[in-house]
Amino acid sequence: MKLNRTTQRTVEILKLISRNPEGITLDEICARLDLPKTSAYDIVTTLVEMGMANVKKGAKQTYTIGLAAYRIGINYTNNLDFLGIIEPELKAFSRSVGKTVFFGVQSDHDVVYICKFEPENPIITTATVGTKNPMYCTSLGKAILAYMDEETRGQIMGRIKFRQKTENTIMSREALEAELEKVRSQGYALDAREMEDHMECAGAAVFGPDGSVMGAISVSSLYKQEEDYDALGQVVAKKAEEVSRLLGFLGKNRESY
Repeated sequence: MKLNRTTQRTVEILKLISRNPEGITLDEICARLDLPKTSAYDIVTTLVEMGMANVKKGAKQTYTIGLAAYRIGINYTNNLDFLGIIEPELKAFSRSVGKTVFFGVQSDHDVVYICKFEPENPIITTATVGTKNPMYCTSLGKAILAYMDEETRGQIMGRIKFRQKTENTIMSREALEAELEKVRSQGYALDAREMEDHMECAGAAVFGPDGSVMGAISVSSLYKQEEDYDALGQVVAKKAEEVSRLLGFLGKNRESY
């Protein structure tokens, strides 16, 4: 099947703009995609007119993703109704492990909690649905970061301002990169009292049908010295893999990423 060249370029430009939330210039678009400037200008101008992209004027015009593109993405999510698929799984998971379970997604360099499930006798957690926390000191955030494409991960990590929450908080990009390598190796992430002194969490990434990371599952627990958090991480990783399969992910295990 012959593909329309202009349509291909339009989709490639939209993808590139979406990966640069702070904006990207026309020159950068042309250089990254090896496009003639005239062709790229015609496409981005049309995208702006249709609300698929926004233009910010300054020393150099930059382009960001537009509301129309966002609405299309939301419609896709609504049609997929993945929350309707995962919520019963996570509710049952919370009961089986006897701990609070969260599902979170990336929001720029933060993670936002969109689901929370508690057992019959829950511990008190400060995180609630709709709140955000930094990716670098949460198990959810580290699990998501670890499996992002390299370019997007680099952009996000470049915008992180490390702030110490506890004496265990990761405080440098180098330390975070080493931590993410460990996450990919073992298949789960730990928040080892990095966000709050009295809490330890284990999280694992959830993948969509195309193999991209959609979000992550975490289990929160009051810190107990005698608890095996690596064993808990393995339990969370197994559940995340089951949920990924339910969402249509048919790829290989995380260890191969």
